[in-house]
Amino acid sequence: MALSWNEIKDRAVKFTKEWKDTTNEEADAKPFLDAFFDVFGITRKKIGTFEHRVKKLSDADGYIDLLWKGTILVEMKSRGKNLDKAFQQAIDYTHGLKQNELPKYVLVCDFHIFRLYDTEEQTTLEFTIDELIQNVQSFGYLLGYQKKTFKEQDPANIKAAELMGKLHDRLEEIGYEGHPLEVYLVRILFCLFAEDTTIFEKQQFQDYIENRTAEDGSDLASKVQELFQVLNTAKDKRFKNLDEQLNDFPYVNGKLFEEILPMASFDSKMRQALLDCCYIDWSKISPAIFGSMFQSVMNPKERRNLGAHYTSESNILKLIKPLFLDELWAEFESLKGNKNKLPEFHKKISQLKFLDPACGCGNFLVITYRELRLLELEILRATFKSGEVILALEDLILLNVDMMYGIEYEEFPARIAEVAMWLIDHQMNMLISNEFGQYFARLPLKKSAKIVHGDALEVNWETLKVVDEITLKADQLNFKVLNEPIAEYGTVNVITKNVNEIDKTADFPPNITKVKIRYDYIIGNPPFIGSKIMSQFQRNQIIKEFNNSKGCGVLDYVSGWYLKAAKYIQGTTTKAAFVSTNSIVQGEQTSILWGQMINKYGVKIHFAHRTFKWSNEAKGNAAVYCIIVGFANFETKNKVLFEYEDIKGEPQAIQVKNINPYLVDAKDIFIEKRRTPICNVPEISFGSMPNDGGFFLFTDEEKNQFLTIEPRAEQFFKPLISAHEYLNGQTRWCLWLKDANPSILKELKEVSKRIEKVKKIREESTRVATQKLALYPTLFGEDRQPKNDYILIPLHSSENRKYIPMGYFDNNHISNNSCSTVPNTTLYHFGVLQSSLHMSWVKYICGRLKSDYRYSASIVYNNYPWPENPSEKQIKTTEEKAQQVLDVRASFPNSSLADLYNPLTMPPALVKAHNELDKAVDAAYSKQAFTSEAKRMEFLFELYEKYTAGLFVKEKKKKS
Repeated sequence: MALSWNEIKDRAVKFTKEWKDTTNEEADAKPFLDAFFDVFGITRKKIGTFEHRVKKLSDADGYIDLLWKGTILVEMKSRGKNLDKAFQQAIDYTHGLKQNELPKYVLVCDFHIFRLYDTEEQTTLEFTIDELIQNVQSFGYLLGYQKKTFKEQDPANIKAAELMGKLHDRLEEIGYEGHPLEVYLVRILFCLFAEDTTIFEKQQFQDYIENRTAEDGSDLASKVQELFQVLNTAKDKRFKNLDEQLNDFPYVNGKLFEEILPMASFDSKMRQALLDCCYIDWSKISPAIFGSMFQSVMNPKERRNLGAHYTSESNILKLIKPLFLDELWAEFESLKGNKNKLPEFHKKISQLKFLDPACGCGNFLVITYRELRLLELEILRATFKSGEVILALEDLILLNVDMMYGIEYEEFPARIAEVAMWLIDHQMNMLISNEFGQYFARLPLKKSAKIVHGDALEVNWETLKVVDEITLKADQLNFKVLNEPIAEYGTVNVITKNVNEIDKTADFPPNITKVKIRYDYIIGNPPFIGSKIMSQFQRNQIIKEFNNSKGCGVLDYVSGWYLKAAKYIQGTTTKAAFVSTNSIVQGEQTSILWGQMINKYGVKIHFAHRTFKWSNEAKGNAAVYCIIVGFANFETKNKVLFEYEDIKGEPQAIQVKNINPYLVDAKDIFIEKRRTPICNVPEISFGSMPNDGGFFLFTDEEKNQFLTIEPRAEQFFKPLISAHEYLNGQTRWCLWLKDANPSILKELKEVSKRIEKVKKIREESTRVATQKLALYPTLFGEDRQPKNDYILIPLHSSENRKYIPMGYFDNNHISNNSCSTVPNTTLYHFGVLQSSLHMSWVKYICGRLKSDYRYSASIVYNNYPWPENPSEKQIKTTEEKAQQVLDVRASFPNSSLADLYNPLTMPPALVKAHNELDKAVDAAYSKQAFTSEAKRMEFLFELYEKYTAGLFVKEKKKKS
């Protein structure tokens, strides 16, 4: 009787393990080939001969290593030898064979690489000995199976996602949509993967579609429906007269095929689209494909609304390695020589539970599970000696997908995540099978990851667990429900249909309705949705989560996940870490979010990645600047900050004493909005806001045209300095009518027309404050123009610039509200504000517009700690160096500040002038040189704490 494919696969694993290190043709070729044919249950002596003599074209004798007449010719070489030459040698041998002896296949092999050539179709299949299990069915002809034609297959990459996307779109177009469509596609995805990874037979699903369905696609839906039913039915429960090709499919279960879906409908193009998906080699699939697939079937609007940003594998590892993986590997290294303690460690990792409360297609869970299974493999390697016989591999593998939990807002990615976990589990089972020489696959599927389709900010994280069949016995007194031990109730089977409902099949405590779950780790990348683009519903969720605390309305959506995690981990050893936009550790959001996280819920930051550029391989890749923060409800001495010299580069790990909310090695200090500076320095103000509908504003050309008509108005024109024009060397003008003589204005008809238009547009405004401004139509809406010279600071500036270019102006230059002004200043103030020290403060404290700096008066300037007691000499030196910066700028009259401060085009003279200014300012702060930006920030936080200690005391006294 022929062996089953499962038996062949099991033998293939053992063959690979036994022969993978073989190298020598002369010594090992014959036993190697005997063992190879034995994989298929074939006794080599019965079918073929070694060293079969033939006459070559040269009339010389040749010797074929092995010939099975009419079937296969095998030529063996020592490892590393040229297989091209071996193949040519084998072809030369065929010229000496009789017609009936000619082989259908030629196999050349160097013990590591197998190259199989089909002489009829002239196709070549090449694989390594480690990949034999995936390719055993290519040798089906040895057992008499008809050769299957394998079409050219592409790697499973973004193309696979696009093909699935096309199928999705066509089904949606015909009206097959919503939940049925999502489940349907997930099932198709499982079948595609299964036929390329030994779950099904090779190309089994493709053959079924090609051989059992009409080319016009008319019966495809019913055939697929029938297949789904078969996959959900145990072998002994299937109809006795079931089509043999259908009955060959395994029983899958796992509830994947349980639900009865509405009948779909296909046409010829849709059938071909499905077959195109089959031609992809899904065995090469990466977990990344699921996130990419998710994005390929969502439109950009949905992607923005849901904040669906797929996280790359490298960024996932940045999170899970410092959170738990590095620690587990270190523990393993310390125990791997101790076989008494290894089983306990193995059991420990198998009992860990992970939650991703924004899991999308499950990338975090997939990569986490894969890494844990790799650790399990090392545990097994350390436990068993090489070559040691293992009776039941399935009893040794303790980790399973039910250790993974997730919450996902959309149903399609939630279902993708479930399948992704089964697929990565199968991949890891195949890896261990190859290692220990036993074929092990978990079919039928009995366990699954618990992926809840719901809104993570509305779902109770403690009651996610869906208990399938937990048996509580009298001796399980340590099992806890609602944190209360189960007393002796005999044996009780508990089945939960959802998180709030329990069917009791025996006497059970009536007060117990939910099973709480304690996760060991909470991970993920919650939605990247800024506060200004959140929906009202999302904003209300954040306000509710923060109990309507002061300022919470400005928080980004991701803050809800941070706070909910902080509430969950209270009083536990659970650790959490999220990838999120850097907005939550900058600007006004920081003190609002982390004030509660730290002060109210006792959170301690254990590790963090400072700002890096987020990227992925998915379609429509978004450009976002991110951080990673790992935290818990307890202290640790092992705190690590990951620094980036280049936000696109690799991080450097630094051991630190503490990580504060700004991701600085300093005390947990919160920078809150402040109306006045903490130091004795000039006060800052916004520029003036016209609120004029544009009628007071002019370009050079518009100004000249206006003065051609009304030349007497020239006395009222003043330069208007806005951030854009200032940085880019452009000019703009405004009518500045403050203190203008009414009798003169009356005579200026064109000016009067402008005034009338400003008055009208203000009167027609829906804002009461603007309507009131109509009473003063000659003035800017908000006049904050300094009375003397001032420093101008553009509110927004590119993060690529090392410095925000600030400038000096007299009061005849009108500052626009896109800038801030600091009047009553000296060159000393200008020098400090233009220094690297001040820029370090800006980088860490200011908010951002996308990635650009957003300079804030109340957060950045008013909280900035200026030099404590600078000497006259230090002040004078700073002023001299500040003037040098201005002089060098002036020596490039035709270059804009944007060009002068572009990192690629910044003149060496300006670089040098700034370096000298930095040294002067550093010296005014400290005798010790600052070796890095991190050291600068540590120093500034210490100085800030010193300056504000008295302020905090006064505020408390005043409040009481």
